[in-house]
Amino acid sequence: MVRGKKSVERVTELMKDPKHIRNIGIVAHIDHGKTTLSDNLLSGAGIISEDLAGRQLFMDSDPEEQARGITIDASNVSMVPEYDGQDYLINMIDTPGHVDFGGDVTRAMRAVDGAVVLVDAVEGTMPQTETVLRQALKEGVRPVLFINKVDRLVNEIKVDETEMQIRLGKVIDKVNKLIKGMNEEAYNSGWKLDASEGTVAFGSALYNWAVSVPYMKKGGVSFKDVFEKCRAGDMKYLAKNSPLYEVVLDMVVRHLPDPLVAQKRRIPVIWHGDKETKEGKGMMTCDPTAPVCMMVTDISFDPHAGEVATGRLFSGSLKRGDSLYVMGSAKRENRLQQVGIFMGPKRVEVDEIVAGNIPAVTGLKDAYVGSTVTSLMEMETFESLKHYSEPVMTVAVEAKSMKDLPKLVEVLRQVAKEDPTLIITINEETGEHLISGMGELHLEIITGRIRRDKGVDIVTSEPIVVYRETVTDKVENIEGKSPNRHNRFYFTLEPLPDAIVDLIKKGEVSMNQPALERRDVLVAAGMDKDDAKSVKDIKGTCMLFDRTKGIQYLNETMELVIEGIHEALAGGPLADEPVQNLKMTLTDVKLHEDAIHRGPAQVIPAVRGAIKGGMLIAGDSLLEPVQKIQITVPMDQMGAATSQIQGRRGQVFDMQSEGDTITVVGKAPVAELFGFAGDIRSATEGRAMWNTEFAGFELVPNGMVKDVVVAIRKRKGLKEVMPTPADYLA
Repeated sequence: MVRGKKSVERVTELMKDPKHIRNIGIVAHIDHGKTTLSDNLLSGAGIISEDLAGRQLFMDSDPEEQARGITIDASNVSMVPEYDGQDYLINMIDTPGHVDFGGDVTRAMRAVDGAVVLVDAVEGTMPQTETVLRQALKEGVRPVLFINKVDRLVNEIKVDETEMQIRLGKVIDKVNKLIKGMNEEAYNSGWKLDASEGTVAFGSALYNWAVSVPYMKKGGVSFKDVFEKCRAGDMKYLAKNSPLYEVVLDMVVRHLPDPLVAQKRRIPVIWHGDKETKEGKGMMTCDPTAPVCMMVTDISFDPHAGEVATGRLFSGSLKRGDSLYVMGSAKRENRLQQVGIFMGPKRVEVDEIVAGNIPAVTGLKDAYVGSTVTSLMEMETFESLKHYSEPVMTVAVEAKSMKDLPKLVEVLRQVAKEDPTLIITINEETGEHLISGMGELHLEIITGRIRRDKGVDIVTSEPIVVYRETVTDKVENIEGKSPNRHNRFYFTLEPLPDAIVDLIKKGEVSMNQPALERRDVLVAAGMDKDDAKSVKDIKGTCMLFDRTKGIQYLNETMELVIEGIHEALAGGPLADEPVQNLKMTLTDVKLHEDAIHRGPAQVIPAVRGAIKGGMLIAGDSLLEPVQKIQITVPMDQMGAATSQIQGRRGQVFDMQSEGDTITVVGKAPVAELFGFAGDIRSATEGRAMWNTEFAGFELVPNGMVKDVVVAIRKRKGLKEVMPTPADYLA
């Protein structure tokens, strides 16, 4: 513990020296060894004992993580290892690998500048490896590669020395191919991974050893030694002569950027404000004397201190008692109560934190994940965080005892703040509370925590699939009349083209960007120039265009029109499910000249009715979430794997064989995947390895729509008859 205390003192000294800081994330597919690698780095920095490294799983501090043997929450630690006689401050985030917790990876990538990507030498790159790499590159985070479990190649697969090097080469080529495909500019500017340069290391996190080409000269351990010692089972020799933490540290310090270098490149990617303002200059140069500019990437609850906001400080300094503003929260002052850093599960208070670090502070009561925190009254906010997956499953939650109801509502609000990939719907009238998450495991963990950590005894329903609604056809000039018949709105509804939907999802088209810039992007994607000029609102992946000309009073009424549209999009006419991919064009409006006759009670129902009724005429249909499935099995089990996909309304679209195993790739609707884990195990005698990842929404087959709609309406307490346009168009 004395070493731990010494580390805190060194951390506070080094914080002010950005040249010797590295902010890094450890990212990989599930079970490729991230947390075990983190242990090794912590033991090298003297935070945990060497004997326990690889087994203590220090960063998995939650009892649920220890019980399941997986990382659920990204966890931060600051440590001070020595490299070439110089101390370095490494702020490290260990991230989850399970697809259900991918949101944590997205958030962590905003806080760091470099990523150590782990790949299992035997399994190679997996779906989640691609996802985490994409997230890193999108955020301007530079990757280096650690190929883990090299000992398995020798001892389990029984490869010879040449074959070992060929297989390792293939892994590097595959990761390079992914980097080039995702960001060719970065790849060509020096981000290509190259073993001879030292941006790739090989080893075994479990047995605490690693090698890299530059380090071979220093440690004297060659690939030949690795092969022979692995075959002889002499891991201690390798761990002593080529310790993992030294090799990885060598790679991190030499090849991953410090905040001064990284922020020059990253700020234009994640912040679209004017670089010549004092905050712009401050962030580009990582200036501790500039205004405070911080992005919150994580919120957790401490039973003693309350809400803890963790994030990346891009400029300025934080001290206890400072007054800051959270952009978008009514300009209320938030006063910092404590300023600290995380050392794994423990938060340690410090006097001051300067730009280039990852602080953990209390007192930011208005902050949420993704918010911009600054000492300025006004500031352009950071680019919002884009998650690669969407909630696909929902559970209904009720308090076991009525007296716990107020506490449950409070807890659900807390949970939504902690994990922005969850969607919480609280219906105060019916008492039904819905939690929508990334998958069965995600919901199981969250509901378990509500019971265990928040102390609320709850009853949960069986998981329900999240559907979406969209139109399949075009309908013109649908009329919406206000209840007093004095105001009329005319809309044309049609599906929004896929190319535009993709731009919205990628964040390349939004209401935050300048109108001219947005127009140019839309025209380049094939949209009519007049349409591109007349965008009035973007909600999810739906867009509103105003093609009316010179209508009196429309400007002052437009806010109410948008409100009515938001209400219609929150729950479509078929099954009250969210609407997506809809293009709405306002073509004409007739308004009463007296403001009293065109208030919210008149405009909102007229617009809402027009959109919902129009959707039914334009062929409203349901979209269901689909997951991509990858199953690796021995050759003789191939039939069992394909039938598991095809028997669930799925399709198999690829098969790749390697050695005596085959990988079956396909997709299936989430609604059919309940219980998949148990079924695939028994069908393949427990010999299958599988992964699923979110693959978007697809139309529910025509013959099933009515049954699905009626079942959803019944569950929600709506009329069980299929709705008609007349229900909405009075």
